[in-house]
Amino acid sequence: MHYHFRVYKEENGYWAKCIELQGCQSQGDTLEDLKNNLEEALNLFLDESSNSEVIFTQPDKSQEGKDIISIKVDPKIAFANCLRMERIKHKMTQKEAANKLGYKSIWAYQKLESSSKTNPELKTISKIKEVFPDFDLNSVLT
Repeated sequence: MHYHFRVYKEENGYWAKCIELQGCQSQGDTLEDLKNNLEEALNLFLDESSNSEVIFTQPDKSQEGKDIISIKVDPKIAFANCLRMERIKHKMTQKEAANKLGYKSIWAYQKLESSSKTNPELKTISKIKEVFPDFDLNSVLT
């Protein structure tokens, strides 16, 4: 999952703002600093708590241009966000999602929506695809 940032050159460096996520921006003295800072800012911006009801705008893959750079989201953060988004789109609580996935406790499910704790096994990913057929694993990884 990649988000896109419009880059602006200033006298003393660069700054950029995310095209898809209002309020996500950063700056840097060099382009390399800017890219590193944008990656950190993007991941912090998207790293919601597992009980959040926020649904972020998904990346617009058509964004291109000489002043636009693409920044990759940490896969754990992307996975947790995409799963939370699918659950909310299906109007499920975490408890309902946990039950559908066969978890006996909500805590086990909440780990999937927590970027710091998520680490699903293949069988879990397979079950997620059964419960949430629109869950796009490719967007998480690319």
